[in-house]
Amino acid sequence: MNQTSGTDSKASGPIELTIMTFNLRTHTANDAGNEWVHRAPWAAETIQAHTPSFVGVQEAYLLMLDDLQRELSDYAWIGEGRRGGTEDEACAIFYRRDEFEVVGHGQFWLSETPQTVASLGWDSDYPRICTWGRFLHRVSGREIRVYNTHFDHIGEQARIEGAKLVASVMLRHDREFPGSASVLMGDMNGGPSDAPLRYLRGELTEPGDIPALQDAYGRLEGPSGRTFHDFLGGLEGEPIDYIFASAQLQVRRSLIDRRDFGGKYPSDHYPLVAELTYGPV
Repeated sequence: MNQTSGTDSKASGPIELTIMTFNLRTHTANDAGNEWVHRAPWAAETIQAHTPSFVGVQEAYLLMLDDLQRELSDYAWIGEGRRGGTEDEACAIFYRRDEFEVVGHGQFWLSETPQTVASLGWDSDYPRICTWGRFLHRVSGREIRVYNTHFDHIGEQARIEGAKLVASVMLRHDREFPGSASVLMGDMNGGPSDAPLRYLRGELTEPGDIPALQDAYGRLEGPSGRTFHDFLGGLEGEPIDYIFASAQLQVRRSLIDRRDFGGKYPSDHYPLVAELTYGPV
C-alpha cells in the first residue's frame, strides 16, 4: 500500500473540495411511479450539477452504480455490498479520477465483529457498513480520507455503537496516516440532537479520544428541514443525512439540493452538499 501522506505536499495553496452525500433509494419494484429506471438520469444530473470531488451514495445496488457510472464518466468508485462483494446495497464513494488517486481503501461492518462480512451489530435490523478510501490529490500531494456509512433505521443502540466504531476507525487512521484530512458522510437515520450525532460532534462526555468533527450544517444556507421526504418533497422535519469534516478542513458553506424534475424526485432523500477548503499543511 502506498503510504504517501499529506505531509509530503507538493503545493502549498488551498484545495477546494465539494462533497456530496446522496441516499439514492434502493432499486425496488415497490416504488410504483418512482422506479430507479426513471430516476437514474435525474440522480446523475443532480450530481453533475455540483461537480463534486467526492460523492458518497447509500442504498446503491450494483446496477444502480453501473447506471451512474455510464453518466459520470469523470468519476470512478470504490465499495462493495453490505453482504459482501456485489451482494445487496453498497455505500460507494465516487471520486474525480483526474484529480485523485486511490492509495488505500476498505470496508467494515457496524457490528461487534467489524471484519465479518454481513455481520449484524447490536439491535440492527440489517447489516450496516462503512466504506472508506484514502485519496491522494494529484496536484498538491495531500491526502484526504473519505468515509461513507448508513446507520440502522431501527436499532437505537446500533446507531450509537456504530457511530463510536466509525469514529474509532477514523481516529486509528489519524495515527496511521498523520497529516491527512478526513470527511465522514452518510445517512445517519437520526436528528441533529440524537446521541450519535452529538457524539460525532464531540458533544458527549466519553472516556478516551472523541472525534469532535465539524458538522457541515453549521454553515448551511437557509433552513435545514428534512432530508428524507419519501418522494413528497417539502421542508418539515429534521435532516438525517450528514457531512462531517476534520479540523484540517474549513467548511465554507453547505446546501440541501431540493430540485425536482416535473414534480418527481431523483430519490426519497435530498442530497446534502458541502464546500470545503483544505488549507496548506
